[in-house]
Amino acid sequence: MNKNSKIFVAGATGLVGGAIVRKLLDEGFTNIIGSYHSKDPSSIYPSHLTPHTLRFTKIDLTRQKDTEEFFEKERPEYVFLAAAKVGGILANNTYKADFIYENIMIAANVIHASYKYGVKKLLNLGSSCIYPKFAPQPMKEEYLLTGLLEPTNEPYAIAKIAAIKLCRYYNEQYGTNFISVMPTNLYGPNDNFDLYTSHVLPALIRKFHLAKCLEEDNWEVLRKDLNRYPVEGVTGKSSKEEILNILAKYGITVHTSHLTNHESRVTVTLWGSGEPYREFLYVDDLADACIFLMKTLHASRLTPHGFLNIGTGKDLKIKELTELIKEIVGFKGKIEWDTSKPDGAPKKLLDVSRINALGWRSKTRLEEGIKRTYRWYLGDNQSKK
Repeated sequence: MNKNSKIFVAGATGLVGGAIVRKLLDEGFTNIIGSYHSKDPSSIYPSHLTPHTLRFTKIDLTRQKDTEEFFEKERPEYVFLAAAKVGGILANNTYKADFIYENIMIAANVIHASYKYGVKKLLNLGSSCIYPKFAPQPMKEEYLLTGLLEPTNEPYAIAKIAAIKLCRYYNEQYGTNFISVMPTNLYGPNDNFDLYTSHVLPALIRKFHLAKCLEEDNWEVLRKDLNRYPVEGVTGKSSKEEILNILAKYGITVHTSHLTNHESRVTVTLWGSGEPYREFLYVDDLADACIFLMKTLHASRLTPHGFLNIGTGKDLKIKELTELIKEIVGFKGKIEWDTSKPDGAPKKLLDVSRINALGWRSKTRLEEGIKRTYRWYLGDNQSKK
């Protein structure tokens, strides 16, 4: 890529797409187009950027006609396919048809249009949920399709596997240069903090933040949070009773009796046992890896499986993650675990030896990444950098 190459970032207002755009801007690229579907780009990107450097277009990438009209008009040279319908275990298990349909359609439309309109190189973003539920650990690229998937996110995983195969078979049949990467669990600035659809790490940050507000009886900050991120229609303007009821529904409970002076009034109840292990990658590290691979890796150098893992190579128990976030946020109350709820896969650690061998390694320690993410959540724009 040259600094003035026309680069299309599909999903530029999401967690991953936003990080890729920030990294491209930091490196001096001057001709970036970002697509968005619902989230307003002005809420994420600084206003001083000129349309000659960064501009946005609203596209429904699930519609083939809309996607191809965009590619025919703009003719991007490089494509980062970061658009996706994403969510945590609850959302994945509830909206199964939506997750498989929307993600398959986005991948099929963008990958085919990239071939049809002569894109020089495409990088497709996937997810570590593509691996079998009981895959050997750490998970190597060759373990794909060697066992049954985790049922709670099977629809999303199947869509992401289809995207990998699309890239591979377009390369084989048409000689395209389409590569896929499979990142581990991601977090960072611009994450999704919706209590219903978020992944585990941002959900924990927000739950502990709200619990801390209740613990300190800080209704001003709590209402400000709910105005920014309403929960099922409950905002900061709702009554205390409505707010307490909706927070209790998501496991943030205030107790009013049988407490000593040294006990917190607030308990946070979390899904599962807390025993599964998970690996987490700061999203700006992922963006760094994606641009590194876009510059250096040709599809012909990939393994026959057609993709590369991206991660830290380190994991920890959800219980350990929970205690770390609790300490960073400053919540002092009790944590309870609802073991009637599903845990998901027992362990999901990626083997990152192949990307390490190419010369890339993650840089951001988990504790520092969580601190940056919490500062961003609280509104510190400096943490976006």
